[in-house]
Amino acid sequence: MRVKIQGRFIKLGQLIKKLNFTDTGGQAKLFVKTHKIIINNIEGGTRNTKVWANSTIWIDDQVFYIVEDER
Repeated sequence: MRVKIQGRFIKLGQLIKKLNFTDTGGQAKLFVKTHKIIINNIEGGTRNTKVWANSTIWIDDQVFYIVEDER
C-alpha cells in the first residue's frame, strides 16, 4: 500500500497512528515494542525513528511504501 506523507519524513509513531493501528502516542510506543517492524530491511526502531519518503516498511505481515505528497 502506498502512504502519502507531508514533508520528507514521518516519525514511526505518527505513521502508526496515520495507518490507524493506534489512536495515541502511548499506544504507538507499546505497538512498536510488541509488533515486528522492518524499515528498509532493518528490524526494530522506536516510535521516534524517522521514516523517510521512498522507504518500504513492513508492519507484521503488511507492506507499506512511503511517498512524499507533491502538493
